[in-house]
Amino acid sequence: MLRAAPLTLEGALGAVRPELGTGPGGRLPGTGGARAWTVDVPAQRGYAVRLAPGLLDAAERTRAGRFVRADDRDRYVTAHVALRLVLGAVTGTPPARVAVDRAPCAGCGGPHGRPVLRDGRRHFSLSHGGSRAVIVCAPVPVGVDVERIPRGEVVGHVAPKLHPAERAELAALAPAERPVAFARAWTRKEALLKALGTGLVRSAAADYVGSGPFPSAADPAFRLFDLDAGGGHAAALALLTGRGAAAS
Repeated sequence: MLRAAPLTLEGALGAVRPELGTGPGGRLPGTGGARAWTVDVPAQRGYAVRLAPGLLDAAERTRAGRFVRADDRDRYVTAHVALRLVLGAVTGTPPARVAVDRAPCAGCGGPHGRPVLRDGRRHFSLSHGGSRAVIVCAPVPVGVDVERIPRGEVVGHVAPKLHPAERAELAALAPAERPVAFARAWTRKEALLKALGTGLVRSAAADYVGSGPFPSAADPAFRLFDLDAGGGHAAALALLTGRGAAAS
């Protein structure tokens, strides 16, 4: 399991740039240059809220304002402030001036697909769930997902959407073991679908990623890695390394 670097937002405009731009923080061994950071949302949201007015663009501020629950709004703001700081550091651009567009939707072709840098210099992915946000940057198309370990009833409701082999794996486990195994499979699945640029337009049953301690990637066009996102959470990243990367 790979360990992402914790990202602290305190004094970020002055202190994060050296860490991200020149230091070892975030580098993931064996991934061909991918880098990942985790954000403890409750610990960092105070700094994020103070930085947000000067960093987030109009669309991000509008989206944040639509959340009814304060926890959801704080998670979104913290994750997107952190993303701008990371993208600014890795591209050498002031965070407020980072230009993020949307790729065409894989389902309808509309302008609401996965987020991409306008200049295309780096690929990135952002996920936030539970009390964590995770950001990954890579030289090839990448996807990341983080989720809180679900309750047993959630597993029972969502597991039928998985690949048949993954469903069989979960069924063979004791009920108490299923939530962690399901979370491993689901985060791997979401990460892969993000890397492919399809999201859940592509069936969650289409690709086998496994629910065991180690991810399974039967297709050589992509690689899967589990990430340590902290207690009570599961996280994974997917990298397109073959025909999938070329097709993107």
